Amino acid sequence: MYSGDFESQKLSILKNVYGFQSFRTGQEQVVDSLLAGENTLAVMPTGSGKSLCFQIPSLMLGGLTIVVSPLVALMQDQVAALRLNGVAAETINSGRDRRDNIASWKKVKAGFTQILYMAPERLMSERMLVALRELPVKLFAIDEAHCISQWGPSFRPEYEQLKRLSTLFPGLPIAALTATADKATREDIVDQLFNKKATVVVTGFDRPNIKLSVAGKDDWRRQMLSFLRTKKGDSGIIYCLSRKKTDDTAAFLIENGYVALPYHAGLEKSEREKNQDLFMTQEGVVMVATIAFGMGIDKPDIRFVLHADLPSSIEAYYQEIGRAGRDGQPAEVLMLYGLDDIRMRRVFIEQEDGGDDRRRREHQRLTALLGYCEAPTCRRRSLLSYFGEYTGNCENCDVCLEPASLTNGTNEGRLILDVILETGEVFGAGHIIDILRGGTSEKIRRLKHEFLSSYGAGAAMAKGKWQSILRQLVASGFLEMDVREYGSLKLTSLGHDLNNGEVEFKYREFIEEGKKGDRQDPIKLEQVGLTALDVTLLKELKILRSQLARARKVPPYVVFTDKALQDMTLKVPRTRDEFSRVHGVGTKKLEDLAQPFIELIKNIKPAA
Repeated sequence: MYSGDFESQKLSILKNVYGFQSFRTGQEQVVDSLLAGENTLAVMPTGSGKSLCFQIPSLMLGGLTIVVSPLVALMQDQVAALRLNGVAAETINSGRDRRDNIASWKKVKAGFTQILYMAPERLMSERMLVALRELPVKLFAIDEAHCISQWGPSFRPEYEQLKRLSTLFPGLPIAALTATADKATREDIVDQLFNKKATVVVTGFDRPNIKLSVAGKDDWRRQMLSFLRTKKGDSGIIYCLSRKKTDDTAAFLIENGYVALPYHAGLEKSEREKNQDLFMTQEGVVMVATIAFGMGIDKPDIRFVLHADLPSSIEAYYQEIGRAGRDGQPAEVLMLYGLDDIRMRRVFIEQEDGGDDRRRREHQRLTALLGYCEAPTCRRRSLLSYFGEYTGNCENCDVCLEPASLTNGTNEGRLILDVILETGEVFGAGHIIDILRGGTSEKIRRLKHEFLSSYGAGAAMAKGKWQSILRQLVASGFLEMDVREYGSLKLTSLGHDLNNGEVEFKYREFIEEGKKGDRQDPIKLEQVGLTALDVTLLKELKILRSQLARARKVPPYVVFTDKALQDMTLKVPRTRDEFSRVHGVGTKKLEDLAQPFIELIKNIKPAA
């Protein structure tokens, strides 16, 4: 336990244990709240250092801190990182051998452990709760706290039991941490976990290092390869809606020269664990996954996230793209979506348990996501405004970099509505567009739709443009998709207003793939103010880091982050004193890891 005044203690731990010179936004406020014994909800962007918010109070309070985490891999990585920083941390989880769990528990009972990581299921077992009441527990920390809320995007029933902690351990502060919580979710967490009384710290949701892009589906495989063209050698995640598509996409990427792995609930547990381990420990791996992958993934050097299908909500989207660029370096995300995605998401909502109120809210959330997809203004402004945060244009999204041109589409919109009404509001988008373009499908002939007054009225316009206009009509609330009738399009009251000439419809101009301006790809780490010699050094530092990581059986970023390696490259430390000033180098890492890096830096020669 640390002694002296709190202010100097906090800064001393920050520098000597973690190697940081100052707190990030919100961190100190959360630390102070917990040290004052207050229950605290911290809503902070992914990669903003939420873990420090409870780790520093843990070291200052002494005794034992219990951390609830949803994933075994995350627990193990965090424990490994803490140990490299000289903190006595343990985990007890189902992924370890029973003998190893027993050994860890003995250390906990003997008072040798400062921080213990567990899943909610293990923590809330009666046997564990009884045992913990005999130990000097000083603090609880709950990661991914949005799982507590019935409105959270990744609701896990196991988290419900955590609301018992305040009763079982009265007077002990509880930290709840999440990157994803709108106002309703925050209020629900405070109600359930803290009995309506807690300090709430919301630092903002902006991740300015992430470039945001959205595109309507055309040829999604081609669009995916175009996006990945400059990203070979980078780690990234591609999210798919189904298990089959996940497997097929991973195989397709392998055929095209990428190192790709599938991840979904249909795989054997051993295969999922193997693939996740490869993704976490090796560079340049693309994980193709359903939403079964990702919660709590703490790999800082993920350079891109691609959604091959529409996510379920803005909250889910924000959580999933938040896995990119956790190290603060440039990253890029792209979402592809089509009308069939919308239909499938509506179907899933209708099939969910939880009652009408939950389904209503989920439909509203999906509608908000569609609004984000089709908004003609800055993506970041649109995204942040959903969470109650307001900002100017970001100049780092597809809309800012290639501003959308708005066209009065009232005539085109009414033409689509006419076809829908003329055919009885029972057909989906594909058939409606076929009629507009004068198609000759068997379905058109069988139903005699070539005799409709609107048949062929839109033949002069490309199919892709009609698809884009139709998506925007749905996203803007003029049309809805009846999920009980296989996605048939129906006019809303606003749609009838448009058809009656009472309102206008404006749409974003469709730009064909290949006619867009040159992509402004995110800056590679190697390009950030580095000379040819710097690049050579950085590559060698990465090789050394990988070697040390393999020897310690931890992911490379646990040894040092990319940001730390970049800082070494720029500062070129040749003594221990100089090395101590590198970002993320605390006392323990200086003692254990500095020398091989110093020797490498001394001996590096320019590339031939």
